[in-house]
Amino acid sequence: MSLLHIIVIALVQGITEFLPISSSGHLILVPSLTGWPDQGLAIDVAVHIGTLLAVLIYFKEDTKGLFFAACGSMGIASARRVIEGTLYQKLFWALIVATLPVVVIGFAAKTLGLIDMMRTIEIIGWTSIVFGILLYWADRSASISKVLNHMALKPAFIIGLSQVLALIPGTSRAGITMTSARWLGFSRTEAARFSMLLSIPTIAAAGLLGVLDIIEQGSDILMIDAIETGVLACLAALFAIHFLMKWLTHSSMTIFVIYRVFLGTGLLLYVYM
Repeated sequence: MSLLHIIVIALVQGITEFLPISSSGHLILVPSLTGWPDQGLAIDVAVHIGTLLAVLIYFKEDTKGLFFAACGSMGIASARRVIEGTLYQKLFWALIVATLPVVVIGFAAKTLGLIDMMRTIEIIGWTSIVFGILLYWADRSASISKVLNHMALKPAFIIGLSQVLALIPGTSRAGITMTSARWLGFSRTEAARFSMLLSIPTIAAAGLLGVLDIIEQGSDILMIDAIETGVLACLAALFAIHFLMKWLTHSSMTIFVIYRVFLGTGLLLYVYM
């Protein structure tokens, strides 16, 4: 891979992974619009690991709390005592429940080859617009009273079910989970926070599947390219997360909706004209 190709892939994945504008949709567009070859499994795994590290670093206190909650769930009494009385007792199980639907349905869709069938510019155009409008509606009409202490298993499962729609390119995992969280009454920053914490098991699972595919296919791993891409993706993701959390403290999701509608309209004009 050329240095420019590495930089573009890393920046696109890093910036779009946590913004509600669809990382998968943008990554599909890169080879479609530039003529570059597919970056390959090793690079896909590297950018996933990079963005995973970014969210773990940015939300380090949440990461620590969830780690102790996980240890406590395995019967480690000292870990249970650390998180006793904190939100992490409930939040850990909420994230587990929210992750289950996409793991089960995503595995089935991947096995049947349905995901590859949907990787078209036309689908990305329509999903960018439709799910952008849904994000606008949820963001403008929902109350802003709930925080993560209010996150129970039922709303977590609803958000998890909505995350399944992100298997359709252009939907945006971050976008649809924030849409659902806003519709359920969570504040903008708490909706974004839960969405990004929910990305930890989701991205980890995607990265693991990628590693297993590499092992199964015996793919050649360009280690230097993979490391460079992963590091750049991590830095870009840290910037994107910081920007999003700061933005949502004083502004709405409308800027991302406008971007989605313009992007989708441009892609549909490209397809149909």
